[in-house]
Amino acid sequence: MIAATKVTTASTRASVPRAATLLLVDAGPFDPRADGSGLAEVGPLQLAWEAFGRRSDPTILLVMGLGSQMVYWDVDWCRSLADRGYYVIRYDHRDIGLSTKLDELGVPSIPKLAALYRVGLPVTAPYLLDALADDAVGLLDALGRKAPAHVIGVSMGGMIAQLVAIRHPDRVASLCSWMSTSGERRHFRPKWRATAALLKAPPRDPDAWAEHIVSVYRAIGSPRPLFDEADMRTRARQAIARSRKRAGFARHLAAIFASPARTHRLRSLQVPTLVLHGTADPLVPMVGGKDTAKAIEGARLYLFEGVGHDMPRATWPRARELVLGNIDRATWDG
Repeated sequence: MIAATKVTTASTRASVPRAATLLLVDAGPFDPRADGSGLAEVGPLQLAWEAFGRRSDPTILLVMGLGSQMVYWDVDWCRSLADRGYYVIRYDHRDIGLSTKLDELGVPSIPKLAALYRVGLPVTAPYLLDALADDAVGLLDALGRKAPAHVIGVSMGGMIAQLVAIRHPDRVASLCSWMSTSGERRHFRPKWRATAALLKAPPRDPDAWAEHIVSVYRAIGSPRPLFDEADMRTRARQAIARSRKRAGFARHLAAIFASPARTHRLRSLQVPTLVLHGTADPLVPMVGGKDTAKAIEGARLYLFEGVGHDMPRATWPRARELVLGNIDRATWDG
């Protein structure tokens, strides 16, 4: 059982389940374009969340990737799904953004983690991806979203989304694993340039840090003109303004490297599943998406030609059509 006891909201009372305790907070760090936002107590953690759409609509839960705050789910993307009749929730994982930081767990050495993983040696971590999956379900509980949700995860978020479906199958109506992998080490071999860019420590100056994030996405994302440098710079600055702590990135990375492959557990899933991947992804190679789709019975795979490890705006119309189509499969099957 996952504890989920209290919601602190930065929006209206209508956005909070009746059973939750209401405490008003400064809405500054939250996006004013959201229809609801706040801090949900999930066991000992507080998880920051924002929602778009009507609470009476079915839930879409968006799960972001490694060390990335919820602002990397573009508001326009969230709103486009909400406008189709869904209550869309994005949130900060533990250890990032406005959510609880677990600094007492220490900071794993990123070079050591990478070296151990690359040569196939065991990696230890303060927590595993399973814990992050349980956090996601705890958040749904805290927000009163008891009906099965449509779970969409990108990169590490795809791994978490898979584990939500594995560990809590009754809570998932449909699954979308995007630019992710099954956890098999042989299928997770990033190009060196992408790895070096991702693992390089950022500068302390906020403006320089934002430029560093832009440079990371130049290395791991899609080529121009798909990659929108100005948009990424804006998003990076927004994230840095919300939180400058980076230790959570190392703990997330350790969780990825220490967690076992999910292939045999994915074979047990009986949920409408969509797997999306870019053919030019240098960080999580396309074979990771293919392997994930192969492991899940009935999964549908779609490859975005020439797309890297990002979500270019030009791909949104097709991606949205595919995501909503997969959700429709859950409706028909139900």
